[in-house]
Formats: sequence, structure tokens, C-alpha cells
Amino acid sequence: KRETYLVSSFEAAMATPASKVSKASGEDVSELEQQVDQEMQNLEMSSSELKADLRDLKFLSAKEVDIGGGKKAIVLFVPFGQLRSFHKIQTRLVRELEKKFSGRHVIVIAHRTILGKNYARSTKNKGPRPRSRTLTHVQQAILEDLVYPTEIVGKRTRCKMDGSKVLKVLLDPKDQVNVETKLDTFSHIYKSLTSKEVIFEFPVLEQ
Repeated sequence: KRETYLVSSFEAAMATPASKVSKASGEDVSELEQQVDQEMQNLEMSSSELKADLRDLKFLSAKEVDIGGGKKAIVLFVPFGQLRSFHKIQTRLVRELEKKFSGRHVIVIAHRTILGKNYARSTKNKGPRPRSRTLTHVQQAILEDLVYPTEIVGKRTRCKMDGSKVLKVLLDPKDQVNVETKLDTFSHIYKSLTSKEVIFEFPVLEQ
């Protein structure tokens, strides 16, 4: 009986997905992160479409962002090295998570490290600062993550009367039906992460 119990326990452990949240030792997991973790594990167990792709995926953190009107969105920060794997299933994964979280928009963004201008002067480092680690490049990458899988087809900078600038990001109109309701969400999240104003819209197609 003991041998049978051990085998059954092993099989149960193998059938239960591993935690999807990856934290440094001693770092606390928030209530929201626990909920996202559980929902992703549930999807791995219940969805034949997502099971294989979800098995090795992790997220680093999850946070809620106010998007106006008393509404909140959920931002999942994922390891940069796993971003392409998330992209393979992102449309389906986001759709399922949004159902579980009462229609709150779910956005997936890769964790990237910004290196300051003094990086190349450090005695520990050799060579120039990688372009992918500059503030400008990281903020550009965040824009692309925010709207994925929709493509950015253009950008314009508008100067306001007070001298400040607002970036207008034009999205591929073929996805307008799918993402039109998320434009304000994109703007609020981008400002939350970068303190910069961005307006997302679709180009006006000439008849």
C-alpha cells in the first residue's frame, strides 16, 4: 500500500503544473500574482491548445494599472528571453485570462534593463552601451509589446500650446475591430511605465 501511495503521489505531482510566477528568493508574491499564477496553471491543465506551450513559461510580476473610469488593466511582465514564446500563444492566452479577470484588459510586456549613459565608462564593462539597453530603445520596445500582435505603421509628434510634446502612434487599421476598445488602456499603461503621453489611433484611410 505504501508503494502504491508513493506512486500515486508522484503521478499527482507530475500532473500538477509548476508555479508560473518566478521571483527572486525572499521576494513576496502579491495576491494578484497568485491569482494569475493559478489561472495560468488551470489553463495548462485544461486547455489542450495551450498546454504544451504554457509548460515552460513564467512571468516575473503582475500589476494593476488604473485606466480611467474606475477601471483597471493587468500588466504581466515576462522574461525577455521568453517573449517570443509568449507571442506564439498570446492572443489565446490573453483572451482566456481576460475572461477569468472579469473583462479587465491583460497586457504582456517583456522585462528589459535600461543601462545609463555612464555604462561604457565603467571599469567593469568593455565596449559601448548596447543600443537595445538605451532608454529610447526600451521605450520603443514597450510600445511594440503593448499593441502586439497589432503592428505600428507610423508615428507623429504633436507639439502642444504649452511646448510639451505628445507622440501619436498609428496602428494597422486591419486590427481596428479587435483593439479599438484598448486604445485608452495602451495610453494609460504607457504613461504609467514611462511618464510619457502617447495617443494611439488608426490612420484615416482615403476613399
